[in-house]
Amino acid sequence: MTDLTQFDRWRQHALALEAGVAQAVVGQPRAIRLTTMALLAGGHVLLEGNVGVGKTTLLRAFARSIGGGFERIEGTVDLMPSDLIYHAYIDAEGRPRVEPGPLLHHGPDLAVFFFNEINRARPQVQSLLLRVMAEGSVRAFNRDSSLPFVTVFADRNRVEREETFELAAAARDRFMIEVSVDAPLEEDLRWLLISEPQFHDADQLLERVPRGVLDFHSLRQCAQAIQRSVRASDALRRYALALWDVLNRPAAHGLVLDGADVGRLLLAGASPRGVSMLLRMARVRAWLDGRDYLAPEDLRDPWHEVMTHRLVLDPVFELRRAELVPRLLARVLDRVPAP
Repeated sequence: MTDLTQFDRWRQHALALEAGVAQAVVGQPRAIRLTTMALLAGGHVLLEGNVGVGKTTLLRAFARSIGGGFERIEGTVDLMPSDLIYHAYIDAEGRPRVEPGPLLHHGPDLAVFFFNEINRARPQVQSLLLRVMAEGSVRAFNRDSSLPFVTVFADRNRVEREETFELAAAARDRFMIEVSVDAPLEEDLRWLLISEPQFHDADQLLERVPRGVLDFHSLRQCAQAIQRSVRASDALRRYALALWDVLNRPAAHGLVLDGADVGRLLLAGASPRGVSMLLRMARVRAWLDGRDYLAPEDLRDPWHEVMTHRLVLDPVFELRRAELVPRLLARVLDRVPAP
């Protein structure tokens, strides 16, 4: 049983973590809140956004706030699984050397691993990352190396199609949410980002973020305590199951989308894992709000970010994903009455 004082202290630290990250990452309150929720729900994160909008700065700020190691790797067509595990080179004395790669450099203290443009990497590399995500370990040097605290973040190149390998549906389903990181719309913030020298030096900017506000070693214990403590009423359970059913069988429930045959739209809907991730995120949202019970809005708020990347569309509709999936998800929320 978790001590209530410790539980309240975790919440205070989580809110302080958000405030600290916001010192370096301006105009992104939604992305910060969703990333905090994913960390506290024990989930991995896909990032969506153009280049130069601050995704790496966001993740470095979180790594600094939780006190763990941060590693980043760039997806390329010639990247091999071994490149994540070790680095071989010739030292100054002409001798061959092998050093731990980005997955092993920090040992068990790796907290944030960012795979930039993951769809540029071949499926073999993606498969290695899936094991890290699913099992928290990697096979290296004839032994299993444990990565018990790592959260994997990845983004995809959405512009170029050549030499890319789209993530398989099973791989996308391993990510808890897809978070959009876009340039802020407010004119004052946009001018601040492009004109103020403080935002031109990420290292100096990150000095604003307090270190170790929420210790990464305690994240798993905190996540488990949240899931045990936030309860769902019978009405909430029926609501969650109804959302799942309507999403997976939209035509059977009479949903209509202009310009799309709903009966052919989906090859696969949300998996049990996907819906469980929705509930995990919802419980964290309620906990951050100071409640020990779920409300309908706790499910509705992260609904799009949890579901958007895991739906498998008929290839006929895939090129219209950015248009059709948000509309479908919104229609499902409209169709199922909240208790």
